[in-house]
Amino acid sequence: MKPAYVLIMAAAGFVLLFVFLNWTVLGAPITVTFGFARPTVPLGLILLGITLILLAVFLVSLLRVQLRLVSMHRRHDAELRSHRSLAENAESSRLAELRQYLQQELAALREEQARMEQRLQESITVTGNTLSACVGEVDERLERHFPERESRQP
Repeated sequence: MKPAYVLIMAAAGFVLLFVFLNWTVLGAPITVTFGFARPTVPLGLILLGITLILLAVFLVSLLRVQLRLVSMHRRHDAELRSHRSLAENAESSRLAELRQYLQQELAALREEQARMEQRLQESITVTGNTLSACVGEVDERLERHFPERESRQP
């Protein structure tokens, strides 16, 4: 229990104990003045009645404040849920856009890689042809300078 509730309960207990112990004095009739009349009534009971009425007004006021706080809490909770869903939707759309962007970039990289491989293959082919031509030319020169080598080849 909260300390405030314990304090309120203790105060209420002391008031009830005081009323119980002094019931004869509180119930003794006294002449009281209301301004326009002077009835003989127990003053303690009138004060106790006024205290109970004030307590009831306080409790009703407290109940209204609590109900207002609960309704405000529910409204804030609903707003929070709607904002959370908006944020989740925005996050999922950003993730979808990121996925699409990454797929486009990956496709572009694959195309670039294919073009580079094609150019490399063409370069290898050209280099191979050039090398074959050079080897053929060197072989031809060797055959011209050394005709006997041709007969020894298998």
